[in-house]
Amino acid sequence: MMCPLVWSSPPTTVRRPPELTFLAGAAEKGAVCLDGSPPAYQLEAGFGSGSHNWLVYLEGGGWCSTVEACSKHTKSALGSSNFMEAVQYAGIFSNDQSQNSDFYNWNKVFVRYCDGASFSGDAEYEDQDGNRLFFRGLRIWEAIIDELMEKGLANAKQALLAGCSSGGLATLLHCDDFSARFPRKVAVKCFSDAGFFLDNLSLSHFLLMNFFQNVSKVLPKDCLAKMEPLDCFFPSELIKSINTPTFILNSGYDSWQIQNVLVPDESSPEKSWLTCKANIRDCDSTQIEVLHGFRKTMVGDLKVVQDKEEWGLFIDSCFTHCQTPFKISWDSQISPRLGNKTIAQAVGDWHFSRGQRVKEIDCEYPCNPTCNSQLPS
Repeated sequence: MMCPLVWSSPPTTVRRPPELTFLAGAAEKGAVCLDGSPPAYQLEAGFGSGSHNWLVYLEGGGWCSTVEACSKHTKSALGSSNFMEAVQYAGIFSNDQSQNSDFYNWNKVFVRYCDGASFSGDAEYEDQDGNRLFFRGLRIWEAIIDELMEKGLANAKQALLAGCSSGGLATLLHCDDFSARFPRKVAVKCFSDAGFFLDNLSLSHFLLMNFFQNVSKVLPKDCLAKMEPLDCFFPSELIKSINTPTFILNSGYDSWQIQNVLVPDESSPEKSWLTCKANIRDCDSTQIEVLHGFRKTMVGDLKVVQDKEEWGLFIDSCFTHCQTPFKISWDSQISPRLGNKTIAQAVGDWHFSRGQRVKEIDCEYPCNPTCNSQLPS
């Protein structure tokens, strides 16, 4: 077993993004990106009191729902590591204690996304040009976690699996599997950012197309025993089966879902919807009521979390999507706040069991003045 990566003190030089690490033996393991290239991750070693604590974060990037669409992904970082570049760490990845007081000195892993199905598929097809496409998200997940265990994750005292968007959904899909890899004495939790996708007719059709990737293997068996596989892919059902303590961060007015699912382009011939989707401030009263209905459904789906003692919630009303990887939304002077807490403060209080339960649900837009800043979409 390889020795864990540890820094005895914080780095003093100008921070560079952690280099890409390509999975060793990817082809032999069948754990490859859509185009057959090896998957990759970025790893920054922890230091000091955080040297034995690990954050494993799954990148998002949407889904490709047809062989043709997935073939196009092979020409980008979403389907091939040949196009990946190292990304700068910020937000929950920051090693600046003033910006990320609870996780700044942890080992932090950013697992790059290149399978098109939330690290869950296991199939192989040919595209229209005869090129082989590898849908190996599940194998990528297993192989990278195995490699990280050899690099010190197995010795973790605390481990947090997190992700944003499709990576946030992947976090829910793999949460209990991740937890099961550690002894009971290890504090293991999960944290999904912008991964709470609602069961919507348009999205149901989209995800149904996604099942050609053979994603059923990762779905909870207790859910599959009583429901259709597609239903079990949605977080509203997934969260009923997860036993590991989990934190759900989401906007009640999730910009990606509103822009791509709730009001897709083909159903919005009127320019008023196009401007509304681009900026919630440009929505008229009728459109706002539609968005309020979206939020109401999300809040209703999350009621089950209220009864889970060790779970946490932070559902703001900002028109945004992923909020953890950015300083401006994670923990800054203009970050969104609920209960007078930033996202970073709320997640830290939940993770370390400081004070009362953290289950914050914002009021309807536009009641929260801390949403006035232009957040990443």
